[in-house]
Amino acid sequence: MKPIVAIVGRPNVGKSTFFNRVTHTRDALVSDSPGLTRDRHFGEAQWDDTEFILVDTGGFAGADELASQIATQVRLAIDDAEVIIFMMDGRQGLSPYDREIVDLLRPISKPVFYAVNKIDGPENEIQMSDFYGLGIEMLYPLSAEHRYGLTDLLDDLVRVLANFQTLSDAPADSEVVRLAVVGRPNVGKSSLINCILGKERLLVSDVPGTTRDAIDTLHRVNQKSYLLIDTAGIRRKGKVSRKLEKFSIIKSLRSLGRCDVALVIIDASEGITEQDITIAGYAHERGCGCVFLLNKWDLVEKDRDTLRRFSQRLKEQAKFLGFAPVLSVSALTGQRVPKIFKLADEVYRQYSTRVGTGRLNKVFETAIEQNTPALHRGRRIKFFYATQIATKPPTIVCFVNYPEAVHFSYQRYLVNRVRHETGLDKTPVRLFFRKRERRRFPGQRPK
Repeated sequence: MKPIVAIVGRPNVGKSTFFNRVTHTRDALVSDSPGLTRDRHFGEAQWDDTEFILVDTGGFAGADELASQIATQVRLAIDDAEVIIFMMDGRQGLSPYDREIVDLLRPISKPVFYAVNKIDGPENEIQMSDFYGLGIEMLYPLSAEHRYGLTDLLDDLVRVLANFQTLSDAPADSEVVRLAVVGRPNVGKSSLINCILGKERLLVSDVPGTTRDAIDTLHRVNQKSYLLIDTAGIRRKGKVSRKLEKFSIIKSLRSLGRCDVALVIIDASEGITEQDITIAGYAHERGCGCVFLLNKWDLVEKDRDTLRRFSQRLKEQAKFLGFAPVLSVSALTGQRVPKIFKLADEVYRQYSTRVGTGRLNKVFETAIEQNTPALHRGRRIKFFYATQIATKPPTIVCFVNYPEAVHFSYQRYLVNRVRHETGLDKTPVRLFFRKRERRRFPGQRPK
């Protein structure tokens, strides 16, 4: 894989601003509130034709349980990275936490770049005087917000990165399946990914809303690559009052827009809630393949028929996702977690399927013969031909003489016939109707 560069430092020193500046994105949330970034956040960056992975980490300070977990994430980022950028705050001055982190970094044999952020120009470099007391040979004055000193730091960084051999994450001919893990806060999204990875890659806490960013993790199962996207819990709009939570929800919805299959997690111990159905609706609107995961199944009192009743109730409440498979799992015990990938593979295979035009038109011809559509103003609706124009999801256009007259119930009937005849029973299928334009010969007047 590409060399990894981790940004570490205490809260609110500008790590996320630096991350966004270098990656040319807004992937890391930025706010004046300290401790905003809690998980590690990965992004691709490039400088002078050198590509690398930049990792934004949570602020390293505090003694409470969550702060302790953040510190663990920082240590994991340091272990994973080839190069570390330690960022300090030039406006606030040297902090005891800065000294603690420097002492943590001194024994490390990896290259470390020490940057003093929020130095907006040469006239402000006098603010760095306290930091020279750390005994560090090279300090980089920096303003991530205004780009001051950015070129010098990145030039030296890529010179160091040139010593690292870059390896591909996956064979060039392999396809990465993008799986977004979505659900209400505290239903076990991060716990599930940690169970899959076998280590505490993501923060886990009983406090709802622990995950604020959308976190990407590359994982391989049986020589196949998957990109696991852990997203912030999506709450009802009426309960989203803080600007920070609104940003997190927007990022979760964007994650659904770039995934292939959405793993919609439901807390089985609490039952199906209205918000679970709303989140499933977000995934459906964005055309994702979907798998319902009933997490915390180990806490449910059950008999032989419990799963069937639960699945039936779920499909009744989320009729628009009646095709989505349902799997009961436990992130705590690992029960049936390995089966997720087999199910996701099947959904992805159908999600990427292309049906030949000849076969597709035969399906439509048979379906229309068996169930003729109602007349439109006394005239028959004619279906000329159908063709698939896209995959992910399979998208079909059918040319008719009166596209606006095709009732939605008849459209649903045709989609169900396509599912039945082509085996696309676990993926969304989109069907659109268009008016066929008649070809006119030269000199022919339009009717």
